[in-house]
Amino acid sequence: MRTITVGTRQSALALTQTNQVIDRLQRIADEAGIQCRFELHKIVTRGDQILDVTLSKVGGKGLFVKEIEQALLGGQIDMAVHSMKDMPWERQQGLAIGATPEREDPRDCLVTRGNVSLADLPRGARVGTSSLRRSAQLLAYRPDLQVESLRGNIDTRLRKLEKEGFDAIVLAAAGLHRMGWQDRISEYLSPDICIPTVAQGALGIECREDDAFMLNLLGRFQHAETALAVRAERQFLGRLNGGCQIPIGAHAVVKESDDGTVLEMMAVVGTPDGSRLIKEWGRDSDPVKLGDLLADKMIEQGADRIIAELGG
Repeated sequence: MRTITVGTRQSALALTQTNQVIDRLQRIADEAGIQCRFELHKIVTRGDQILDVTLSKVGGKGLFVKEIEQALLGGQIDMAVHSMKDMPWERQQGLAIGATPEREDPRDCLVTRGNVSLADLPRGARVGTSSLRRSAQLLAYRPDLQVESLRGNIDTRLRKLEKEGFDAIVLAAAGLHRMGWQDRISEYLSPDICIPTVAQGALGIECREDDAFMLNLLGRFQHAETALAVRAERQFLGRLNGGCQIPIGAHAVVKESDDGTVLEMMAVVGTPDGSRLIKEWGRDSDPVKLGDLLADKMIEQGADRIIAELGG
């Protein structure tokens, strides 16, 4: 009987999604006759400690994963459950993504006072978000909005909607779904209006690359379509060397065609004020080629210059 220590951030959402993963893995192990049990190990990351400034000003990559990956490398934990969107493009040497489970809804959503839609928000409405990507696309769609920085865990941001005079806040639908708070959603934002961040709604379960036991177990939890879509999105991100200080997003879907499995992806890079958005769409059966294709199309239109100006 192996005891598997699972590292996680200590927010309500992180604990909820980690426990959901543990429940599923325990069932998988039991069905396969693999003897193991799980225990939680909560870890505070740098991103959790710095809440008084926007993520884009904090700088650096891996703000929500670095300390957890150090615990993995040091042997304090055996696996970690990350929101894949928090994971940098560069893989940490000695570690591996053992599984990418089936993705939750990747869209952004609007939570408003009065349950009104984005189109029906009054002129000058105060909208809270921690994301430059969301800010840029909202301002491109509704330049009259007053978009303001809003940090904190999902439950904290929901409280701030009521207590700090915001008319609306923008959150990842996946988090509200995992918490069972779908009834708080006023509107799902179409990717035509707000393309999600790379890998939004997906989880990455990480372990040491030499841990054959964990790789065998986690491999049974892999969702092939999600892994393909996320790989295309992350390839796009890596090609552009994007980070949280850049308004950048990508959303890929897997479709079946007469020629077999194909990926379709839309992506965006823009300026924080929304005055310029570069959007592209592409299609390919190879996720790496698709990510590179869209990145190269955007570089031809000046995306690399936008990223350089913003410090990417």
